[in-house]
Amino acid sequence: MRLLHTMLRVGDLQRSIDYYTRVLGMNLLRMSENTEYRYTLAFVGFGSNPDHAEIELTFNWDTTSYDMGTAYGHIALGVPDVAAACNRIRQAGGQITREPGPVKGGKSVIAFVADPDGYKIELIQRPEYAH
Repeated sequence: MRLLHTMLRVGDLQRSIDYYTRVLGMNLLRMSENTEYRYTLAFVGFGSNPDHAEIELTFNWDTTSYDMGTAYGHIALGVPDVAAACNRIRQAGGQITREPGPVKGGKSVIAFVADPDGYKIELIQRPEYAH
Protein backbone atom coordinates (compact mmCIF):
# COMPACT_ATOMS: atom_id res chain seq x y z
CA MET A 1 0.00 0.00 0.00
CA ARG A 2 1.02 3.60 -0.57
CA LEU A 3 -0.35 6.96 0.54
CA LEU A 4 -1.73 8.64 -2.60
CA HIS A 5 -3.37 11.86 -1.45
CA THR A 6 -5.02 13.83 1.32
CA MET A 7 -8.28 15.59 0.48
CA LEU A 8 -9.15 19.04 1.84
CA ARG A 9 -12.48 20.78 1.21
CA VAL A 10 -11.86 24.43 0.32
CA GLY A 11 -14.13 27.46 0.12
CA ASP A 12 -12.41 29.21 -2.80
CA LEU A 13 -10.57 26.96 -5.23
CA GLN A 14 -8.42 29.57 -6.95
CA ARG A 15 -7.36 31.09 -3.62
CA SER A 16 -6.28 27.63 -2.42
CA ILE A 17 -4.47 26.78 -5.67
CA ASP A 18 -2.63 30.11 -5.41
CA TYR A 19 -1.63 29.39 -1.82
CA TYR A 20 -0.33 25.87 -2.39
CA THR A 21 1.50 26.79 -5.60
CA ARG A 22 2.67 30.38 -5.01
CA VAL A 23 3.17 30.38 -1.23
CA LEU A 24 4.23 26.76 -0.61
CA GLY A 25 5.85 26.10 -4.00
CA MET A 26 3.80 23.08 -5.04
CA ASN A 27 2.73 22.39 -8.61
CA LEU A 28 -0.83 22.22 -9.90
CA LEU A 29 -0.80 18.64 -11.18
CA ARG A 30 -4.28 18.24 -12.65
CA MET A 31 -7.89 19.39 -12.37
CA SER A 32 -11.28 17.87 -13.09
CA GLU A 33 -14.80 19.23 -12.96
CA ASN A 34 -18.07 17.40 -12.33
CA THR A 35 -20.98 19.54 -13.51
CA GLU A 36 -23.66 17.00 -12.52
CA TYR A 37 -22.59 16.94 -8.86
CA ARG A 38 -21.27 20.53 -8.87
CA TYR A 39 -17.68 20.15 -7.70
CA THR A 40 -14.15 20.72 -8.97
CA LEU A 41 -11.01 18.86 -7.92
CA ALA A 42 -7.49 20.24 -8.11
CA PHE A 43 -4.49 18.10 -7.23
CA VAL A 44 -1.33 19.84 -6.02
CA GLY A 45 2.02 18.53 -4.86
CA PHE A 46 5.78 18.53 -5.27
CA GLY A 47 5.51 15.60 -7.68
CA SER A 48 2.90 13.17 -8.96
CA ASN A 49 1.69 9.76 -7.86
CA PRO A 50 2.95 7.17 -7.42
CA ASP A 51 6.32 8.68 -6.44
CA HIS A 52 4.86 11.54 -4.36
CA ALA A 53 1.72 11.94 -2.29
CA GLU A 54 -0.60 14.73 -3.43
CA ILE A 55 -3.18 17.05 -1.89
CA GLU A 56 -6.63 16.96 -3.43
CA LEU A 57 -8.39 20.33 -3.10
CA THR A 58 -12.14 19.72 -3.36
CA PHE A 59 -14.34 22.69 -4.16
CA ASN A 60 -18.08 22.06 -3.81
CA TRP A 61 -19.63 24.83 -5.87
CA ASP A 62 -22.36 25.69 -3.37
CA THR A 63 -20.17 25.81 -0.23
CA THR A 64 -17.82 28.66 0.66
CA SER A 65 -16.64 27.56 4.12
CA TYR A 66 -16.41 24.56 6.42
CA ASP A 67 -16.15 23.96 10.15
CA MET A 68 -12.72 22.60 11.08
CA GLY A 69 -13.86 20.15 13.71
CA THR A 70 -11.52 18.80 16.35
CA ALA A 71 -10.29 15.58 14.75
CA TYR A 72 -8.18 17.07 11.96
CA GLY A 73 -4.52 17.60 12.85
CA HIS A 74 -2.23 18.88 10.13
CA ILE A 75 -0.23 18.17 7.00
CA ALA A 76 3.56 17.93 7.49
CA LEU A 77 6.14 19.12 4.96
CA GLY A 78 9.86 18.50 5.21
CA VAL A 79 11.97 21.57 4.43
CA PRO A 80 15.75 22.09 4.53
CA ASP A 81 15.52 25.25 6.69
CA VAL A 82 12.36 26.05 8.66
CA ALA A 83 13.27 29.69 9.35
CA ALA A 84 14.01 30.36 5.66
CA ALA A 85 10.76 28.63 4.64
CA CYS A 86 8.79 30.78 7.11
CA ASN A 87 10.42 33.94 5.78
CA ARG A 88 9.54 32.97 2.20
CA ILE A 89 5.97 32.04 3.18
CA ARG A 90 5.53 35.30 5.15
CA GLN A 91 6.85 37.37 2.22
CA ALA A 92 4.38 35.61 -0.08
CA GLY A 93 1.48 36.57 2.20
CA GLY A 94 1.21 33.33 4.16
CA GLN A 95 0.29 33.18 7.84
CA ILE A 96 2.78 31.74 10.34
CA THR A 97 0.87 30.37 13.35
CA ARG A 98 3.88 29.03 15.27
CA GLU A 99 7.31 30.54 14.77
CA PRO A 100 10.30 28.25 14.13
CA GLY A 101 11.76 26.48 17.13
CA PRO A 102 12.24 23.10 18.73
CA VAL A 103 9.24 20.86 19.20
CA LYS A 104 8.09 20.71 22.83
CA GLY A 105 10.08 18.00 24.57
CA GLY A 106 12.31 17.34 21.57
CA LYS A 107 15.02 18.68 19.31
CA SER A 108 13.34 18.74 15.89
CA VAL A 109 12.92 22.29 14.57
CA ILE A 110 9.36 22.94 13.45
CA ALA A 111 6.93 25.75 12.63
CA PHE A 112 3.27 25.88 11.66
CA VAL A 113 1.51 27.83 8.94
CA ALA A 114 -2.17 28.04 8.04
CA ASP A 115 -3.68 27.92 4.57
CA PRO A 116 -6.51 30.31 3.56
CA ASP A 117 -9.16 27.88 4.87
CA GLY A 118 -7.38 27.51 8.21
CA TYR A 119 -5.81 24.08 7.63
CA LYS A 120 -2.58 23.74 9.61
CA ILE A 121 0.65 22.75 7.88
CA GLU A 122 3.67 21.76 9.93
CA LEU A 123 7.13 22.52 8.56
CA ILE A 124 9.78 20.09 9.83
CA GLN A 125 13.44 20.91 9.32
CA ARG A 126 15.19 18.22 7.26
CA PRO A 127 18.60 19.47 6.07
CA GLU A 128 18.89 16.46 3.75
CA TYR A 129 16.16 18.04 1.57
CA ALA A 130 18.48 20.91 0.55
CA HIS A 131 19.19 20.91 -3.18
